[in-house]
Amino acid sequence: MVFFGPNNEFSAFYLFSISHVVVLLLFVTITFILFHYRSKINQEQLRKYEIGLAMTLIISEVTNQFWMIHSGIWIVGRSLPLELCNIGLILSIFLLLTRKQAIFELLFFIAVFGATQAIFTPALTYGFPHFRFFHFFYTHMVIVWVALYFMWVRGYKLTFHSVIKLLLFINILLPIILYVNDRNNGNYWFLRHKPDTPSLFDLMGPYPWYIFTLEGLLVVGTLLAWFIIRSKNHFKNQKQHISIDPK
Repeated sequence: MVFFGPNNEFSAFYLFSISHVVVLLLFVTITFILFHYRSKINQEQLRKYEIGLAMTLIISEVTNQFWMIHSGIWIVGRSLPLELCNIGLILSIFLLLTRKQAIFELLFFIAVFGATQAIFTPALTYGFPHFRFFHFFYTHMVIVWVALYFMWVRGYKLTFHSVIKLLLFINILLPIILYVNDRNNGNYWFLRHKPDTPSLFDLMGPYPWYIFTLEGLLVVGTLLAWFIIRSKNHFKNQKQHISIDPK
């Protein structure tokens, strides 16, 4: 059965293939719709959908784990939910269930920088119509949409402290990931070598220097994103103030 079967030429994934382009168009379209209708969405009626979406993420990841075990490809060094986007998925589930601001602050940057990059240049070998193809793109796209939903629809905010929290979170996890990689010949977070498939890592220099490039991009990217969002919110608040209290 192709949907759950082993990888082969028929189900192999190719960057910017027709199936990948269709996914990208779907991702961009739904993101635009979410932004366009952000002020018209009734928040109070969405609680059951938030919980339902969290359940689909849980079922999707549990199914993925069982599929790897059943297929005989589950190994500690690559199958634990320790990739940055896996962590983003876990954060998305908890955010949908709890609506905690602190979880949103961690998720947002992981979603915008990590999951979005993975959608455009996925480290994926299974193509359409394999289960892994659907699992990969569904979970990664939902991670981004959850973060944007809580910002655009529910009005969650980012502060400079959000950036500090994220950097601390990542660097606290970093030695744990390095230890797991070392003990199990793993490559979580691509800290031992670059992805085998084409990705943005190819532009970041050879090992181990691309790791320092990633760290630098994380700092610069999160600060830049925070500054842009802060500036936009400040301009919006000034505009509202002028319209309410003209002089």
